[in-house]
Amino acid sequence: MENRGKRIVYVIIFSLIFLVYWVRLFQLQLGDKDYERIAINNALNKITLYPSRSNIFDRNGKLIVYSTQIYDLSVFPFEIKKLDTGLLSHILEIPGDEVISRFEEAKVRSQRRQKNNSNNKSTIFYSNLTPKQFAVIRENMFRLKGFFIESRTDRQFASISAPHALGYLGEANEAMLAEDEYYQPGDLVGITGLERYYEAQFRGVKGVKTVWQDRKYEQRGEVKDSQFNYPSIAGPDVTSTLDIDVQNFARELMQGKRGSIVAIEPSTGEIIVFVNYPDYDPNSLVGRQRAETFKQLLVDPVKPLYNRAVKGVYPPGSTFKTVMAAIALQEGVLVPETRHGCAGGYRLGSIRVGCHAHGGPLDVVGSLAISCNSYYCQVFRDIIDNPKYGNVKEGYAVLETHLRSFGLGSPLGVDLMGESRGNIPSVEQLNRRHGKSWKSSTVISLSIGQGEILLTPIQIANTAAIMANRGWYLTPHLVRKIQGHVDTAWIRNYQFKHYTTVDPIHFQTVVEGMSRVTIPGGTAPGTGIPNIEICAKTGTAQNPHGKDHSIYMAFAPRDNPKIAIAVIVENGGYGATYAAPIANLIIEKYLLKKEESQKPDMLERMLNAKVQ
Repeated sequence: MENRGKRIVYVIIFSLIFLVYWVRLFQLQLGDKDYERIAINNALNKITLYPSRSNIFDRNGKLIVYSTQIYDLSVFPFEIKKLDTGLLSHILEIPGDEVISRFEEAKVRSQRRQKNNSNNKSTIFYSNLTPKQFAVIRENMFRLKGFFIESRTDRQFASISAPHALGYLGEANEAMLAEDEYYQPGDLVGITGLERYYEAQFRGVKGVKTVWQDRKYEQRGEVKDSQFNYPSIAGPDVTSTLDIDVQNFARELMQGKRGSIVAIEPSTGEIIVFVNYPDYDPNSLVGRQRAETFKQLLVDPVKPLYNRAVKGVYPPGSTFKTVMAAIALQEGVLVPETRHGCAGGYRLGSIRVGCHAHGGPLDVVGSLAISCNSYYCQVFRDIIDNPKYGNVKEGYAVLETHLRSFGLGSPLGVDLMGESRGNIPSVEQLNRRHGKSWKSSTVISLSIGQGEILLTPIQIANTAAIMANRGWYLTPHLVRKIQGHVDTAWIRNYQFKHYTTVDPIHFQTVVEGMSRVTIPGGTAPGTGIPNIEICAKTGTAQNPHGKDHSIYMAFAPRDNPKIAIAVIVENGGYGATYAAPIANLIIEKYLLKKEESQKPDMLERMLNAKVQ
């Protein structure tokens, strides 16, 4: 009886113990979701699948930028109790103190990543492994607990001639990380050029591969559930507006010089050529040498990173006379037959604007062909001193309105960041500069594209496109098509015609004058190309820091134009010396598609010319 009682007690005790375990097991499996989540999170790791960025092609279908596979050494920094500094130093060929500093930085990045994704505790420790490093690490992975190799993509440039248009990549900065949860520390993003402007389209969409891992953080298989795994989506193929063969040729012509070349298809606004020189090899800003190369480029005195085409501002010089002629015809202070004389320049009291020796008096066509300064000083005064406006400031305000309709004095809206507005001075600006009692003679230098007037190379090229179109332009742009993007705001923007305030009929007279610039009697004789009617205007822009700049704008052919171009050669002197031959050789290359130039001597001279 006594033994039976003891057995009952034992049964009750064991039953209670079993019941407690059973209840606890039930809680763990069904009731305690927090514990379940913690357990799963500790067992899972989300590995980012980096997409390939967009391939970029030129207007003829030639591949000019593409993605390449690179490998990074990544780490779970908070799961490593003892860092094998010596082994990592030996494999990566870096000092031990750098291994330690990288590890501390990895801890900081890992904490940031977990704010966005609790399952993603890893971060990059060492980016862009060399083939040798990759092989040695693979052999020693069993000794590097908490480390793993992760793949992603970087950029490769098939042509190095358009770095300022295409741009380069760099690591996402603090602002990007704060603004967009898509980015994680160490991610590569567009920093300049098209890479930055179209970052959201070019970057593609990241994917995720979720794996089970053991307590040593070694992978034990992939989670077979679509909610934990999805593929990356590559950036769409992009067709740029550049003609890379002509771009390469244009860059060759700028060797030994400083300046910029922009060429536009007038009927579409598509940028055919976009050259800044000096420039840099974009492939040098790829991989582990990226940071060091950037530091060197940043302090280089020739400023290879500077995008002159959209940021540089220059007095347009005599190229501005084409705009002044069109506006004067519109205002009625000129008719095509209007003649003005020139006695070596324009004189009014103490005011004197010099001019080169030439015959006269000249009409509008002759004034453009021969580039008479005196003619345009008189035209300028006739516009802003016109009695119908009451006073000079009202007259100037009318002129300013006309000028701004040509896209001058404000960014054109090209698909690049940081475009300068140039400068078309307002009445208020002239008041600040010259006092409130200024007269037309006070600001007479504006008449010939000097003084406060400053334009960017792309604005000058766009002015040539306006002349080609006889009064309108489409916003210049560098991307023709993004695969799959059919009706986006940027496409619609680049299909909108901007009309000037000048009637199309008046451009016929201006174009006639431009057509005589490259023939005998014009300012750039001998620079023309046989069988191509080039309409042009030379410019020699005064430079307070040294020798004058050589400037030239043109379009061709005269009827149904296919290309409009502006060339600026800093410190190049007269427009006909360097800018005109370079531009006309590019026009020939683009229109005729021939390997051999019809002007071999001019080509040889431009290829070998050095301008200090």
